[in-house]
Amino acid sequence: MLYDFIYDNPTKIYFGKNSLDNLYGELIKYGKNVLLAYGGGSIKRYGLYDKIKDILNKANKNVFELSNILPNPSYSKLLEGVEIVRKNNIDFILAVGGGSVIDCVKGISAGSYHKGDIWQDLYINQKPVTSKVIPIGTILTMAGTGSEANGGSVITNDDVHIKKGRVYPSLLYPKFSILNPELTYTVPTLQVISGIFDTISHLLEQYFSGDDDNTSDYLIEALLRSEIHSSYLALKDMKDYIARSNLMWNATLALNTLVGCAKSQDWQVHSIEHQLSAYTNCSHGLGLAAVSIPYYKHIYKYGLDKFVKFAINVFNINPSNKDKQEIALEGISKLKDYIKDIGCPLSIKELGAKEEQLQAIADSTDLGGGYKDLTSQEVLMILEESYNYTE
Repeated sequence: MLYDFIYDNPTKIYFGKNSLDNLYGELIKYGKNVLLAYGGGSIKRYGLYDKIKDILNKANKNVFELSNILPNPSYSKLLEGVEIVRKNNIDFILAVGGGSVIDCVKGISAGSYHKGDIWQDLYINQKPVTSKVIPIGTILTMAGTGSEANGGSVITNDDVHIKKGRVYPSLLYPKFSILNPELTYTVPTLQVISGIFDTISHLLEQYFSGDDDNTSDYLIEALLRSEIHSSYLALKDMKDYIARSNLMWNATLALNTLVGCAKSQDWQVHSIEHQLSAYTNCSHGLGLAAVSIPYYKHIYKYGLDKFVKFAINVFNINPSNKDKQEIALEGISKLKDYIKDIGCPLSIKELGAKEEQLQAIADSTDLGGGYKDLTSQEVLMILEESYNYTE
């Protein structure tokens, strides 16, 4: 059954080895003042920065820069970008990097002309965006978040230890995104792994929410199989273009809102991880991996039929002579084996969490869920199980 939904995604995708050739044609559609936003120094070390600056110069743009946008982008960095926009009458923002850079510039775009407290109004209270926004384009260098084709923006306020996400309307989706899989070759292996499991988690949190026989579920199962298969190939040869292409496109499809249509969706694993990384600054995908197994073991009985379907259709579990619970648990076990195979941690202790932080992390987690609404005590149990994980 498919419930009523609206699908609206205005982002134009340029995919492939020559996709950067389209940047000039997009830039000339917008005004003269451009904010170039990026992370660390990798785009300079590997020559991408110079290529982009050449194109910006040919398009006769005045370029202002916001650099050092770190993983788990901070509210203070967002405010720094807002100040640049306001002082220089920025017409367009070009984000170069992974999801952290793109998430940050969405907040900058939404907040630059907002009258009020950006953090409280737009992130905590999730108020609608009513002020002028700045158009955004992206050049993706790390696959995983899907931020290149959606309105999601996750920001960490270090002053209050809160990592908060929201989904902005399609007005704030990137106008275009340039996806060249070769640009991901320079990403360190651990970041590639983090992006892989971020994609996996996006798919799981839309899948494990409703037992309806709908198209979205079949699409998710196919994407999960593709991601698992391609991740093994990519980690064997990091310059396997086909594998890296599949990983990049899977990540976009996993969270461009398409496979979430007609789904109630879960996102509790993300909520727990957000607060975990607010306290530890751990890599997002690795935090998701460490939280996932205890979470799914905690809630699988409430969506047993879907967990059975997952085990059979994604991990090819043979259901013969097994009851539903055995099949479901075997599927979760296969997921755990996969997490270990690709090099993700299964304990939040490995990510820097301290036992005395667990209660605060649990208490500050946004509660809810798909098959079961969690309490803060249940979140604490999940954190403790991950913290104390042993082989």
